[in-house]
Amino acid sequence: MTQGGVISVETRINDRIRVPEVRLVGPNGEQVGIVRIEDALRLAVEADLDLVEVAPMAKPPVCKLMDFGKFKYEAAMKERESRKNQTHTIIKEMKLRPKIDQHDYETKKGHVERFLKAGDKVKITVMFRGREQSRPELGLRLLARLAEDVEELGYVEANPKQDGRNMLMVLAPHRRKSDASRKPQAESEVDDDVDVDA
Repeated sequence: MTQGGVISVETRINDRIRVPEVRLVGPNGEQVGIVRIEDALRLAVEADLDLVEVAPMAKPPVCKLMDFGKFKYEAAMKERESRKNQTHTIIKEMKLRPKIDQHDYETKKGHVERFLKAGDKVKITVMFRGREQSRPELGLRLLARLAEDVEELGYVEANPKQDGRNMLMVLAPHRRKSDASRKPQAESEVDDDVDVDA
């Protein structure tokens, strides 16, 4: 509603505005000009609206005639809608050792596959101990093997890098296959209908 952005929590309205004059903006966004605070309050009462300070740092402060309750409600609804439309990306973490047994590797790989299928990113951490730190190629090989094993479900978003005693890599899921596969199915259904009619 306002041109200047979101109104803060401590927004001053009506009698709480304590300045001698304000730059007044009408309810439809038209510029009224610089008026005394008494005149602005009188106009607000006559229009059955609130006088809301939208730019307190301006000289003189900018105030707008509006229904403050309605404005707060609409702002809350916009915020709720934007939160609902956000996609929350969760990063799961899987910790491995450079010398991991085959069974343990398969178990961890299964967890990574499950996370990627659910649409979550996965941070893979290879933890080095003692002399293992002098052999970073073991970690690189392990991470490359894991990335290759799950390449149908995800891709390497952040390449392997050394971080102290650990080596990190981030895997991200491919676009949802269900979204991509729906379109070809819909097209094939249309083609089937055409063949049946012919």
